[in-house]
Amino acid sequence: MTAQVVELQLNNSRERTQWQQFLSSLDITNFSDQEVDKIDLTLGLMEDDQLVGTGSLAGNVLKYVGVCNRDSQPGARFNQIVSALVSRAFQAQQFHLMVFTKAKYSQSFQHVGFKELAHSDEAAVLENGTPDIADFVQQLPTIPDQENKRIGAIVMNANPFTQGHRELVAQAAAACDLVYVFVVATNASLFKTAERLELVRQGTADLANVRVVSGGDYLVSAATFPAYFLDSAESAIKAQTTLDARIFRNQLAPRLHLMTRFVGTEPTSRTTGIYNQVLQRELPPKVALEVIPRKTVGTEPISARTVRQAIQTGELTKLDQLVPSTTARFIKTHLATLQKRIQEGMKINGN
Repeated sequence: MTAQVVELQLNNSRERTQWQQFLSSLDITNFSDQEVDKIDLTLGLMEDDQLVGTGSLAGNVLKYVGVCNRDSQPGARFNQIVSALVSRAFQAQQFHLMVFTKAKYSQSFQHVGFKELAHSDEAAVLENGTPDIADFVQQLPTIPDQENKRIGAIVMNANPFTQGHRELVAQAAAACDLVYVFVVATNASLFKTAERLELVRQGTADLANVRVVSGGDYLVSAATFPAYFLDSAESAIKAQTTLDARIFRNQLAPRLHLMTRFVGTEPTSRTTGIYNQVLQRELPPKVALEVIPRKTVGTEPISARTVRQAIQTGELTKLDQLVPSTTARFIKTHLATLQKRIQEGMKINGN
């Protein structure tokens, strides 16, 4: 009997309970608001009023994909639910899809047209459709004879762009013929993606060999990486950062001839500290990792978190010491808007 695809309403308590119980039977047990609230669409496969498969879409990311293969041809239900999700995404004009999954399921997604970008012992990330990673790299700016030049890269959230970020970029620019600054492209920060991109561009406009670009779908963000199939927050951080490092090392670096990735020291953020450790383990010898001491004001390292806390309180007397004039001007002009985002629940104490 062929299962029928239906749309599940997770705001319906009965359907949500059925969905959670089914996924729990497949050892997917994290249904935190942080994970579930990102879901835009959930489909189910029904046979005789029983849920035998499900999958969800959050933006362009497939999540919570699971099937029961009992009394079914192997792969049939999986193929049906993934095909239905892809079809619904295409109907919504979403032509590039990503999936983060347990490493053991990577082959299953490859069998239905996804291409693996990277994997670790725990997890894998794959993509389907266009524009893909080759298209992403193709549209990035380059310089003549790039393969024989020293090319560096920085990945930053820049929430917002601070004097610390500026010092990191300036030191990388002094050491390289060209530096790419990839800005993480996820609207899960106090400063929206377009705002962060523009502030980094304005704050580095005088550095002729710096190119500020969006990280697109290829610098893995905590906002898109689903932690629900891992057993702890630390496991999720390590899995996410390992995939991010391997995409950078194996996909971006060879195409762009990246030789060095620059990071700042991280005295305050545990998550970013773990990230730097993972980069040190994963990037060399293919890509060198250069760690730049964090710029300080007095004895205190400059932190974007400190700037966000100042925005929350409205105490901006030290702002000009912490951020470039372009960032300070933006904050002062848009202070009420930024404070409203905080009041509406935007968290400011992360990285």
